[in-house]
Amino acid sequence: MPAVPPSASGRDGVLPPGWPEEVRPPGAPDWERTAVGWLYDLVPPEYRSHEVLRRYPVLLARFAADHVSAGLEAARAGWRTVRVELADELPPEAMEAAMAAYEREGARLAAAARAVELVGGALRGERWVPRM
Repeated sequence: MPAVPPSASGRDGVLPPGWPEEVRPPGAPDWERTAVGWLYDLVPPEYRSHEVLRRYPVLLARFAADHVSAGLEAARAGWRTVRVELADELPPEAMEAAMAAYEREGARLAAAARAVELVGGALRGERWVPRM
């Protein structure tokens, strides 16, 4: 990410924990363009066909939040149920690998949910101020 003046990214150039690397800081040149591109990367490609989402980035953030939340819940449900549902179908090493994959995916989606919340807030004009 190119260097941005401190005033562009909030107090003293600090971004909130969990801010996505792919999105420039609020106030930086083209920051909204990078936010929209990142949000589109989180949702199904068909979402790009909806004019209303291209027109209103804050609505795109809402759609992305809903999509990521659904994926996170699916990962959690899979983690809770895969041992019971596939116990007779998978060898132990495959089951352990499946559990690990669900854990990694859950962590990735939880981080994405936090990042979408931050970007959506910034698109709505919210500014993060670090706590002392």
